[in-house]
Amino acid sequence: MGQELLKEVPKLKEWPHFSGEGEYDHTEFIRGIDIIKEDFALPDRLVTETLNNLFTRSAHRWYIKLRQAHENQIWTWWKTQIIQKLANDAWRFKFETAFESA
Repeated sequence: MGQELLKEVPKLKEWPHFSGEGEYDHTEFIRGIDIIKEDFALPDRLVTETLNNLFTRSAHRWYIKLRQAHENQIWTWWKTQIIQKLANDAWRFKFETAFESA
């Protein structure tokens, strides 16, 4: 990755953050990371090293526990874990209801 392109990567405060609390949409969080990764051709390692700073509150506690248990993993693995953890029946129902009423 060239130094010039690396300088253009958004600062951490501009990346999506995720707490996993309240009115959340984990798909928007994942999509935001995917867009940055794709737009700046970021390697998986850079993305996964950033996750510690992107998760907050209860999501950060969940991340730390999973990170300790599974060590270094690729971004695709983390996306799967996020979806498995957060795409529960209540979230799906709420999402589908909102979609149908739009």
